[in-house]
Amino acid sequence: MSVTHAWRELAARLGVEHPIIQAPMAGVTTPELVAAVSNAGGLGSIGAPYMKPADIVQFARRVRELTDRPYQINLFAPQPPPAQADPGRMLAELARYHQELGLEPPKPPTSPFPPFEEQVDAVVESGAPIFSFTLGIPPPAALERLRSRGVVILGTATNVREAKLLEAAGVDAVVAQGSEAGGHRGTFAEPFEAGMVGTMALVPQVADAVRLPVIASGGIMDGRGIAAARVLGASGVQLGTAFLTCPESGATAAYKAAIREARDDSTVITRALSGRPARGLANTLSESFREEGALLPFPLQHTATGALRSAAAARGDPRFMTLWSGQAAALSRGLPAAELVRQLIAESERLG
Repeated sequence: MSVTHAWRELAARLGVEHPIIQAPMAGVTTPELVAAVSNAGGLGSIGAPYMKPADIVQFARRVRELTDRPYQINLFAPQPPPAQADPGRMLAELARYHQELGLEPPKPPTSPFPPFEEQVDAVVESGAPIFSFTLGIPPPAALERLRSRGVVILGTATNVREAKLLEAAGVDAVVAQGSEAGGHRGTFAEPFEAGMVGTMALVPQVADAVRLPVIASGGIMDGRGIAAARVLGASGVQLGTAFLTCPESGATAAYKAAIREARDDSTVITRALSGRPARGLANTLSESFREEGALLPFPLQHTATGALRSAAAARGDPRFMTLWSGQAAALSRGLPAAELVRQLIAESERLG
């Protein structure tokens, strides 16, 4: 199959003009961002892993008010119960930062995830035509329920083995997440170190290993990255950091400023914020907990640090904020989302 044909075929499957996907970034995605990307011919995405079912439905309703184009909803696959851990040491470590910001002492954490089955109910109720997931594979019954309603299903892989597992699970396309990508690593079938394959190495190997369309993700910020992904065998691309600085993004002004000031070596892989390896800009929070002995398992670390991160975001204090970012943040442009999509299309088409 030719590069152009594969590109057009995935676009048709998704119901979009161009298979350029705005990554489903939990916490910073807004209905306005989702709709702007979809209206411009790409695929907007709702990052909903922490949302209550009612909030998923309400968010999707607002998106539908702004666009009649396809969009997707993304969830984390159900996670195993976190290992037993004494939160005392971590809470004591966080207490000094809470005191510095005038916050109440941190509280023992609980899981932030609503029941997955109820979230799937909300996806079904929303009428979203596309569903994606990461951090594992949902139960077969959940996937079959969505499939029976004609929902297109995308799964995330960070190495070839995971891509094959996704193919066996019956997904419609594989998002190949290279190690350059910002946010949580989607690795689920191997040790995290085995999911640290760069996009340029990962995409062609996944494309050769499965018979599904492959969506390249990680380090793609402009038409050059899109054109390269197509040559490597990708049928589509997913960009996250590129959209973080758009006016429609829900990222705070301090977060956007940090992205604009980033260099090629500004990001780190850290478990300090959530308990799970994720790529973001280095700050006080990520650097304070390099010693992992006190860290709680995912998602308890996420909950334990939540009040501090939220307070820091409200105050514009990047020291303690969530600053997920890919390695190519320095290429960020801060354009309105629709204009960015149009430029991405034009740039990639000029390169063939």
